[in-house]
Amino acid sequence: MFRINHAYGLFGIFSSIFLNPGFALAHTANISSSRIVPEPKAYYRVDVGFLGSDIERMLIENKEALAGVDLTEPGLFESYIGKFIQDRISMQNEEGVACASAVVAVGEDPANPGDSRVVIRFDCNKVQGKIFYNPLKLIEAQGPRAKHLVGVGEKDAGNNLTEAQHAGREPAPGQVMIFPGDRPIDLAEPLLGPWELAPKFFFAGMEHIVTGYDHLCFLLAVVLWATHVWPIVKIVTAFTISHSVTLTLAALELVKLPGNWIETAIAASIIYVALENFYTRRVDGRWKDTFAFGFIHGFGFASGLIELGVPQRAVAPSLASFNIGVEVGQIGVVLIVMPLLLLIDRYVTHRARSAKLVYALSGVIALFGAYWMLARLGIIAG
Repeated sequence: MFRINHAYGLFGIFSSIFLNPGFALAHTANISSSRIVPEPKAYYRVDVGFLGSDIERMLIENKEALAGVDLTEPGLFESYIGKFIQDRISMQNEEGVACASAVVAVGEDPANPGDSRVVIRFDCNKVQGKIFYNPLKLIEAQGPRAKHLVGVGEKDAGNNLTEAQHAGREPAPGQVMIFPGDRPIDLAEPLLGPWELAPKFFFAGMEHIVTGYDHLCFLLAVVLWATHVWPIVKIVTAFTISHSVTLTLAALELVKLPGNWIETAIAASIIYVALENFYTRRVDGRWKDTFAFGFIHGFGFASGLIELGVPQRAVAPSLASFNIGVEVGQIGVVLIVMPLLLLIDRYVTHRARSAKLVYALSGVIALFGAYWMLARLGIIAG
């Protein structure tokens, strides 16, 4: 059976689509992937991977087509998802002539537990000229912030190219990140090298911290009492050191922890640092908080990198650039928040940090943390 990567399962997807569409629309744009494997006689196998939240978006966007359809009938739900993906990716030549395609399988991705996979086979025997891979309709369906990681060759393919791959007659192993508005991929051309791929991971890291509201709440809570630069430097540096360790370990799959444990612990860390603001105004020692909790948040950052997929031939630059992107993002947030607080100190509260402001913001942050923790524990609806 097809696996939905959410605790509420198939029933939850039906209810989120037909009863409460705003819930699913609250998800951030999803990241999908394709692995193109050339086969003999101009055939290609394409494995398309995605998370359960991708399915929600797909069904919400196309719920009119589901009117009157009983998706509880065995196999019908899988068939619909397979057809959805098949209609949104193509192998084609420069003139747009598409290769014939057929859905081979729909189900769990055995290589990535928790992910789902659609396998499609393309027959390009009757298509003349160079072959291009076009996933842009799928990216468009996922939203303006969607990303699509494309790999060529089996996952364990080595770096030694065949004569045909050197000559451009067959696609060579490699990976490339596709964004909305990019062009289809020319399979006769080499894909991006490790350091060419790095900038896209850098911007993905920045986006992950800027749109990671739980991480932002944690960071905001620990700097609310800060009025000088040095404590902030220690806070950010300690956080960077510790989360870099667990980000690397988790992204390389050297350490694996259940995602719901990590997300719940992150919510608890937010509650802790927010409530701490009610009992102490000292910020000199709060680098100890960020150092300790940074190990937990690192696993959370790693989830974003794992969704992107760490390229086998570009592990070091991908990890480094993603982590640097996270750091630049959090430094940017601090550089926005601190001047605002200092301006309030100067012009509103006569050069003193307002206790009422800190308590109010800390209370709101603590409530957010409590909500996230209860939702992640399944006690309330998320």
